[in-house]
Amino acid sequence: MASSRRRACRLQLSDGTAFSGTLIGAPLTSSGELVFTTAMVGYPETITDPSYFGQIVVFSYPLIGNYGVPPHPGPLVGVPLRGLESDRVRAAGVILGADTSSPEHWTAGASLDAWLHAQGVPGIAGLDCRLLVQKIRSTRRLFARISPQDPEGERKLGTGINSGRGTFFDPGAHNIMPAVSRGAPIRLGKGRCRIAVLDLGVKWGILRSLLAGKCEVVVYPWDYNLESVDCDGWVLSNGPGDPLKTGSVVNSIRRLIAVRAPILGICLGHQLLALAAGARTQRMRYGHRSHNQPVLDVETGRGAMTSQNHGYVVEADSLTPGWDSWFINVNDGTLEGLRHRSGSWRSVQFHPEGSAGPRDTSWILARFARDPQRAW
Repeated sequence: MASSRRRACRLQLSDGTAFSGTLIGAPLTSSGELVFTTAMVGYPETITDPSYFGQIVVFSYPLIGNYGVPPHPGPLVGVPLRGLESDRVRAAGVILGADTSSPEHWTAGASLDAWLHAQGVPGIAGLDCRLLVQKIRSTRRLFARISPQDPEGERKLGTGINSGRGTFFDPGAHNIMPAVSRGAPIRLGKGRCRIAVLDLGVKWGILRSLLAGKCEVVVYPWDYNLESVDCDGWVLSNGPGDPLKTGSVVNSIRRLIAVRAPILGICLGHQLLALAAGARTQRMRYGHRSHNQPVLDVETGRGAMTSQNHGYVVEADSLTPGWDSWFINVNDGTLEGLRHRSGSWRSVQFHPEGSAGPRDTSWILARFARDPQRAW
Protein backbone atom coordinates (compact mmCIF):
# COMPACT_ATOMS: atom_id res chain seq x y z
CA MET A 1 0.00 0.00 0.00
CA ALA A 2 1.16 3.49 -0.72
CA SER A 3 2.10 5.93 2.03
CA SER A 4 -0.86 7.50 3.83
CA ARG A 5 0.90 10.78 4.62
CA ARG A 6 -0.94 14.00 3.76
CA ARG A 7 -3.81 12.10 2.15
CA ALA A 8 -7.23 13.68 2.73
CA CYS A 9 -9.77 11.62 4.66
CA ARG A 10 -13.47 11.92 5.43
CA LEU A 11 -15.47 10.77 8.45
CA GLN A 12 -19.12 10.11 7.63
CA LEU A 13 -21.52 9.68 10.55
CA SER A 14 -24.79 7.78 10.59
CA ASP A 15 -26.66 10.95 11.58
CA GLY A 16 -25.79 12.48 8.20
CA THR A 17 -22.95 14.76 9.29
CA ALA A 18 -19.41 14.52 7.93
CA PHE A 19 -15.94 15.82 8.83
CA SER A 20 -12.71 16.16 6.87
CA GLY A 21 -9.18 15.58 8.12
CA THR A 22 -5.89 13.91 7.24
CA LEU A 23 -5.41 10.16 6.97
CA ILE A 24 -3.07 8.36 9.33
CA GLY A 25 -2.43 4.66 9.18
CA ALA A 26 -3.57 2.50 6.27
CA PRO A 27 -5.40 4.02 3.24
CA LEU A 28 -8.42 1.76 3.73
CA THR A 29 -12.10 2.35 4.29
CA SER A 30 -13.57 1.14 7.57
CA SER A 31 -16.88 1.31 9.40
CA GLY A 32 -17.98 0.71 12.96
CA GLU A 33 -19.67 1.99 16.07
CA LEU A 34 -18.31 5.41 17.05
CA VAL A 35 -17.13 5.48 20.67
CA PHE A 36 -14.78 7.65 22.69
CA THR A 37 -12.30 7.44 25.52
CA THR A 38 -11.16 10.20 27.86
CA ALA A 39 -7.89 8.42 28.66
CA MET A 40 -4.74 10.57 28.68
CA VAL A 41 -2.44 7.55 28.35
CA GLY A 42 -2.73 3.93 27.31
CA TYR A 43 -3.71 4.41 23.67
CA PRO A 44 -1.78 1.26 22.56
CA GLU A 45 -3.64 -0.75 25.20
CA THR A 46 -6.96 0.78 24.16
CA ILE A 47 -6.82 0.00 20.47
CA THR A 48 -5.40 -3.51 21.01
CA ASP A 49 -8.15 -4.32 23.53
CA PRO A 50 -10.51 -6.84 21.83
CA SER A 51 -13.44 -5.10 23.56
CA TYR A 52 -13.03 -2.33 20.94
CA PHE A 53 -13.48 -4.76 18.04
CA GLY A 54 -15.73 -3.17 15.41
CA GLN A 55 -15.51 0.26 17.04
CA ILE A 56 -13.94 3.49 15.78
CA VAL A 57 -12.30 5.10 18.81
CA VAL A 58 -12.30 8.87 19.31
CA PHE A 59 -9.57 10.07 21.70
CA SER A 60 -10.69 13.22 23.51
CA TYR A 61 -7.19 13.93 24.89
CA PRO A 62 -5.07 15.86 22.35
CA LEU A 63 -1.62 14.30 22.96
CA ILE A 64 -2.18 10.84 21.52
CA GLY A 65 0.82 9.15 19.92
CA ASN A 66 3.37 11.32 21.72
CA TYR A 67 5.25 8.33 23.20
CA GLY A 68 4.84 6.02 20.21
CA VAL A 69 3.92 2.36 20.50
CA PRO A 70 5.82 -0.65 21.88
CA PRO A 71 7.60 -3.09 19.57
CA HIS A 72 5.30 -5.80 18.24
CA PRO A 73 5.47 -8.77 20.64
CA GLY A 74 4.27 -11.54 18.33
CA PRO A 75 1.81 -14.31 19.33
CA LEU A 76 1.08 -15.06 22.97
CA VAL A 77 3.41 -17.79 24.26
CA GLY A 78 4.26 -16.81 27.86
CA VAL A 79 3.59 -13.94 30.23
CA PRO A 80 2.05 -11.16 28.07
CA LEU A 81 4.19 -8.05 27.77
CA ARG A 82 2.93 -4.77 29.19
CA GLY A 83 1.84 -1.96 26.91
CA LEU A 84 -0.50 -3.99 24.69
CA GLU A 85 -3.70 -5.95 25.36
CA SER A 86 -3.51 -8.37 22.42
CA ASP A 87 -1.19 -9.21 19.54
CA ARG A 88 -2.72 -6.68 17.10
CA VAL A 89 -4.94 -3.62 16.74
CA ARG A 90 -8.57 -4.61 17.28
CA ALA A 91 -10.32 -1.25 16.80
CA ALA A 92 -11.92 -0.60 13.40
CA GLY A 93 -10.31 2.85 13.26
CA VAL A 94 -8.83 5.72 15.27
CA ILE A 95 -9.75 9.43 15.45
CA LEU A 96 -7.22 11.97 16.79
CA GLY A 97 -7.10 15.71 17.25
CA ALA A 98 -3.46 15.76 16.09
CA ASP A 99 -0.91 13.19 15.02
CA THR A 100 2.56 13.00 16.58
CA SER A 101 4.87 12.08 13.72
CA SER A 102 8.05 11.89 15.85
CA PRO A 103 7.36 10.23 19.22
CA GLU A 104 9.83 10.79 22.03
CA HIS A 105 10.21 7.85 24.41
CA TRP A 106 12.84 5.19 24.98
CA THR A 107 10.25 2.38 24.73
CA ALA A 108 8.85 3.51 21.35
CA GLY A 109 9.12 0.87 18.66
CA ALA A 110 7.30 2.94 16.02
CA SER A 111 5.05 5.96 15.57
CA LEU A 112 1.31 5.46 15.89
CA ASP A 113 0.90 6.34 12.18
CA ALA A 114 3.46 3.75 11.03
CA TRP A 115 2.06 1.11 13.38
CA LEU A 116 -1.53 1.59 12.17
CA HIS A 117 -0.33 1.48 8.58
CA ALA A 118 1.49 -1.82 9.16
CA GLN A 119 -1.55 -3.26 10.92
CA GLY A 120 -3.97 -2.31 8.12
CA VAL A 121 -5.95 0.11 10.27
CA PRO A 122 -7.07 3.59 9.10
CA GLY A 123 -7.38 6.69 11.21
CA ILE A 124 -8.02 10.42 10.87
CA ALA A 125 -6.11 13.31 12.47
CA GLY A 126 -7.11 16.96 12.60
CA LEU A 127 -10.72 16.63 13.79
CA ASP A 128 -12.45 18.38 16.69
CA CYS A 129 -12.57 15.31 18.93
CA ARG A 130 -14.36 17.06 21.78
CA LEU A 131 -17.16 17.99 19.39
CA LEU A 132 -17.34 14.34 18.33
CA VAL A 133 -17.56 13.29 21.98
CA GLN A 134 -20.49 15.68 22.43
CA LYS A 135 -22.21 14.14 19.40
CA ILE A 136 -21.65 10.63 20.75
CA ARG A 137 -23.05 11.69 24.13
CA SER A 138 -26.18 13.18 22.55
CA THR A 139 -26.92 10.59 19.83
CA ARG A 140 -28.18 7.10 20.50
CA ARG A 141 -26.16 4.47 18.62
CA LEU A 142 -23.87 6.57 16.46
CA PHE A 143 -21.91 4.82 13.71
CA ALA A 144 -19.20 6.07 11.38
CA ARG A 145 -17.24 5.33 8.24
CA ILE A 146 -13.64 6.36 7.53
CA SER A 147 -13.17 7.08 3.82
CA PRO A 148 -9.68 8.16 2.66
CA GLN A 149 -9.06 9.82 -0.68
CA ASP A 150 -8.32 7.13 -3.29
CA PRO A 151 -8.77 4.18 -0.90
CA GLU A 152 -6.77 1.04 -1.60
CA GLY A 153 -9.14 -1.45 -0.02
CA GLU A 154 -11.21 -2.14 3.05
CA ARG A 155 -10.26 -2.82 6.68
CA LYS A 156 -10.48 -6.56 7.34
CA LEU A 157 -12.16 -7.23 10.67
CA GLY A 158 -12.19 -11.01 10.62
CA THR A 159 -13.14 -14.10 8.66
CA GLY A 160 -16.73 -13.83 7.45
CA ILE A 161 -17.18 -10.32 8.89
CA ASN A 162 -17.52 -7.33 6.58
CA SER A 163 -16.68 -3.93 8.05
CA GLY A 164 -19.57 -2.25 6.30
CA ARG A 165 -19.17 -1.54 2.60
CA GLY A 166 -22.10 0.73 1.75
CA THR A 167 -23.53 0.42 5.27
CA PHE A 168 -22.43 1.13 8.83
CA PHE A 169 -21.04 -1.88 10.66
CA ASP A 170 -22.72 -2.55 14.01
CA PRO A 171 -20.69 -5.00 16.15
CA GLY A 172 -23.79 -5.55 18.29
CA ALA A 173 -25.66 -7.09 15.36
CA HIS A 174 -23.33 -10.09 14.94
CA ASN A 175 -21.82 -12.96 16.87
CA ILE A 176 -18.23 -11.73 16.72
CA MET A 177 -16.76 -14.25 19.18
CA PRO A 178 -14.92 -16.19 16.43
CA ALA A 179 -13.06 -13.00 15.44
CA VAL A 180 -11.72 -12.21 18.93
CA SER A 181 -11.32 -15.57 20.69
CA ARG A 182 -8.48 -18.08 20.48
CA GLY A 183 -8.72 -21.04 18.13
CA ALA A 184 -7.10 -23.49 20.57
CA PRO A 185 -6.31 -23.65 24.32
CA ILE A 186 -3.02 -22.28 25.63
CA ARG A 187 -1.39 -22.99 29.00
CA LEU A 188 0.52 -20.21 30.79
CA GLY A 189 2.54 -20.30 34.00
CA LYS A 190 2.68 -22.75 36.88
CA GLY A 191 1.31 -22.55 40.39
CA ARG A 192 -0.64 -23.96 43.29
CA CYS A 193 -4.00 -23.67 41.54
CA ARG A 194 -5.30 -23.80 37.99
CA ILE A 195 -7.58 -21.07 36.66
CA ALA A 196 -9.42 -21.52 33.37
CA VAL A 197 -10.11 -18.38 31.34
CA LEU A 198 -12.95 -18.39 28.82
CA ASP A 199 -11.61 -16.21 26.01
CA LEU A 200 -14.40 -13.91 24.85
CA GLY A 201 -11.83 -11.33 23.74
CA VAL A 202 -9.59 -11.46 26.79
CA LYS A 203 -7.23 -8.59 27.59
CA TRP A 204 -3.63 -9.54 28.27
CA GLY A 205 -3.87 -7.45 31.44
CA ILE A 206 -6.25 -10.02 32.93
CA LEU A 207 -3.78 -12.80 32.17
CA ARG A 208 -0.88 -10.78 33.61
CA SER A 209 -2.84 -10.19 36.83
CA LEU A 210 -3.69 -13.87 37.24
CA LEU A 211 -0.12 -14.99 36.53
CA ALA A 212 1.15 -12.47 39.09
CA GLY A 213 -0.90 -14.45 41.62
CA LYS A 214 1.40 -17.46 41.06
CA CYS A 215 -1.21 -19.72 39.51
CA GLU A 216 -1.45 -21.77 36.33
CA VAL A 217 -3.68 -20.18 33.69
CA VAL A 218 -5.27 -22.05 30.78
CA VAL A 219 -7.09 -19.96 28.17
CA TYR A 220 -9.92 -21.69 26.27
CA PRO A 221 -11.77 -20.72 23.06
CA TRP A 222 -15.26 -19.27 23.39
CA ASP A 223 -16.95 -22.45 22.05
CA TYR A 224 -14.90 -25.02 24.00
CA ASN A 225 -16.56 -27.89 25.89
CA LEU A 226 -16.22 -26.34 29.35
CA GLU A 227 -17.48 -29.40 31.22
CA SER A 228 -14.36 -31.33 30.14
CA VAL A 229 -12.02 -28.85 31.86
CA ASP A 230 -10.33 -29.68 35.17
CA CYS A 231 -9.65 -26.44 37.07
CA ASP A 232 -10.08 -24.69 40.43
CA GLY A 233 -12.09 -21.78 39.05
CA TRP A 234 -13.22 -19.92 35.94
CA VAL A 235 -12.70 -16.35 34.73
CA LEU A 236 -15.19 -15.24 32.08
CA SER A 237 -13.31 -12.57 30.18
CA ASN A 238 -14.15 -9.21 28.72
CA GLY A 239 -15.11 -8.93 25.05
CA PRO A 240 -17.07 -6.98 22.44
CA GLY A 241 -20.61 -7.03 21.14
CA ASP A 242 -24.09 -7.87 22.37
CA PRO A 243 -24.13 -10.53 25.13
CA LEU A 244 -27.28 -11.97 23.54
CA LYS A 245 -25.34 -12.73 20.35
CA THR A 246 -22.65 -15.04 21.71
CA GLY A 247 -23.86 -18.40 20.49
CA SER A 248 -23.90 -21.21 23.05
CA VAL A 249 -21.80 -19.43 25.71
CA VAL A 250 -24.70 -18.68 28.09
CA ASN A 251 -25.78 -22.35 28.13
CA SER A 252 -22.18 -23.40 28.81
CA ILE A 253 -22.02 -21.03 31.79
CA ARG A 254 -25.31 -22.40 33.12
CA ARG A 255 -23.73 -25.85 33.22
CA LEU A 256 -20.74 -24.45 35.16
CA ILE A 257 -23.17 -22.96 37.69
CA ALA A 258 -24.97 -26.30 37.94
CA VAL A 259 -21.76 -28.04 39.03
CA ARG A 260 -20.94 -25.13 41.38
CA ALA A 261 -17.67 -24.17 39.69
CA PRO A 262 -16.26 -20.92 41.15
CA ILE A 263 -16.68 -18.11 38.59
CA LEU A 264 -15.46 -14.53 38.25
CA GLY A 265 -16.96 -12.60 35.32
CA ILE A 266 -15.41 -9.43 33.89
CA CYS A 267 -17.19 -6.97 31.56
CA LEU A 268 -18.86 -9.15 28.88
CA GLY A 269 -18.27 -12.10 31.20
CA HIS A 270 -20.27 -10.25 33.87
CA GLN A 271 -23.18 -9.81 31.47
CA LEU A 272 -23.08 -13.45 30.37
CA LEU A 273 -22.99 -14.70 33.97
CA ALA A 274 -26.06 -12.57 34.67
CA LEU A 275 -27.88 -14.01 31.64
CA ALA A 276 -26.98 -17.54 32.71
CA ALA A 277 -28.45 -16.76 36.14
CA GLY A 278 -31.74 -15.62 34.61
CA ALA A 279 -31.25 -11.84 34.57
CA ARG A 280 -31.68 -9.51 31.58
CA THR A 281 -29.33 -7.18 29.71
CA GLN A 282 -30.08 -4.12 27.64
CA ARG A 283 -28.22 -1.75 25.36
CA MET A 284 -27.29 1.49 27.10
CA ARG A 285 -28.11 4.86 25.63
CA TYR A 286 -24.50 6.06 25.73
CA GLY A 287 -22.36 3.45 27.49
CA HIS A 288 -19.44 3.93 29.89
CA ARG A 289 -16.12 4.66 28.18
CA SER A 290 -13.34 6.20 30.21
CA HIS A 291 -10.51 5.54 32.67
CA ASN A 292 -12.18 7.19 35.63
CA GLN A 293 -15.65 5.76 36.13
CA PRO A 294 -16.53 5.85 39.87
CA VAL A 295 -18.13 2.76 41.41
CA LEU A 296 -19.37 1.98 44.91
CA ASP A 297 -18.79 -1.36 46.66
CA VAL A 298 -22.20 -2.12 48.17
CA GLU A 299 -20.67 -4.56 50.68
CA THR A 300 -18.13 -2.18 52.19
CA GLY A 301 -19.42 1.26 51.21
CA ARG A 302 -16.04 2.09 49.67
CA GLY A 303 -15.65 3.89 46.36
CA ALA A 304 -13.16 3.16 43.58
CA MET A 305 -12.15 4.57 40.22
CA THR A 306 -12.29 2.10 37.33
CA SER A 307 -11.54 1.69 33.63
CA GLN A 308 -14.54 0.83 31.46
CA ASN A 309 -15.69 0.30 27.88
CA HIS A 310 -19.15 -1.17 27.52
CA GLY A 311 -22.43 -0.39 25.80
CA TYR A 312 -24.65 -3.00 27.51
CA VAL A 313 -25.77 -3.29 31.11
CA VAL A 314 -27.41 -5.88 33.38
CA GLU A 315 -30.87 -4.75 34.50
CA ALA A 316 -30.73 -4.56 38.29
CA ASP A 317 -34.44 -5.27 38.73
CA SER A 318 -34.09 -8.57 36.82
CA LEU A 319 -31.80 -10.31 39.33
CA THR A 320 -33.10 -13.69 40.42
CA PRO A 321 -33.27 -14.95 44.06
CA GLY A 322 -29.86 -15.47 45.64
CA TRP A 323 -28.17 -12.74 43.58
CA ASP A 324 -27.34 -9.26 44.89
CA SER A 325 -25.65 -6.12 43.64
CA TRP A 326 -21.94 -5.94 44.39
CA PHE A 327 -21.00 -2.62 42.78
CA ILE A 328 -23.04 0.27 41.38
CA ASN A 329 -21.99 3.17 39.18
CA VAL A 330 -21.85 6.39 41.18
CA ASN A 331 -22.71 8.57 38.18
CA ASP A 332 -25.89 6.90 36.97
CA GLY A 333 -26.71 4.14 39.48
CA THR A 334 -26.38 1.30 36.96
CA LEU A 335 -25.32 -2.16 38.07
CA GLU A 336 -21.54 -2.66 38.03
CA GLY A 337 -21.15 -5.99 39.80
CA LEU A 338 -22.96 -9.12 40.98
CA ARG A 339 -22.47 -11.49 43.90
CA HIS A 340 -24.23 -14.73 44.78
CA ARG A 341 -24.97 -15.46 48.43
CA SER A 342 -23.28 -18.86 48.15
CA GLY A 343 -19.94 -17.10 47.62
CA SER A 344 -19.17 -19.11 44.49
CA TRP A 345 -19.99 -16.60 41.76
CA ARG A 346 -19.15 -12.93 41.37
CA SER A 347 -18.72 -10.52 38.49
CA VAL A 348 -17.80 -6.92 37.69
CA GLN A 349 -18.71 -4.73 34.73
CA PHE A 350 -15.48 -2.73 34.93
CA HIS A 351 -11.84 -3.81 34.39
CA PRO A 352 -10.14 -4.67 37.72
CA GLU A 353 -6.83 -5.27 35.92
CA GLY A 354 -6.83 -1.54 35.00
CA SER A 355 -4.61 -1.75 31.90
CA ALA A 356 -4.33 1.05 31.16
CA GLY A 357 -6.19 2.88 33.90
CA PRO A 358 -6.86 2.95 37.65
CA ARG A 359 -5.91 -0.12 39.68
CA ASP A 360 -8.13 0.56 42.68
CA THR A 361 -9.91 -2.79 42.21
CA SER A 362 -6.92 -4.99 41.32
CA TRP A 363 -7.52 -6.84 44.60
CA ILE A 364 -10.47 -8.62 42.98
CA LEU A 365 -8.29 -10.60 40.58
CA ALA A 366 -5.59 -11.03 43.22
CA ARG A 367 -8.04 -12.67 45.65
CA PHE A 368 -9.48 -14.94 42.98
CA ALA A 369 -6.01 -16.00 41.81
CA ARG A 370 -4.98 -16.80 45.40
CA ASP A 371 -7.85 -19.23 46.04
CA PRO A 372 -10.86 -19.38 43.69
CA GLN A 373 -12.70 -21.75 46.03
CA ARG A 374 -12.54 -19.34 48.99
CA ALA A 375 -12.00 -15.95 47.36
CA TRP A 376 -15.13 -14.40 48.87
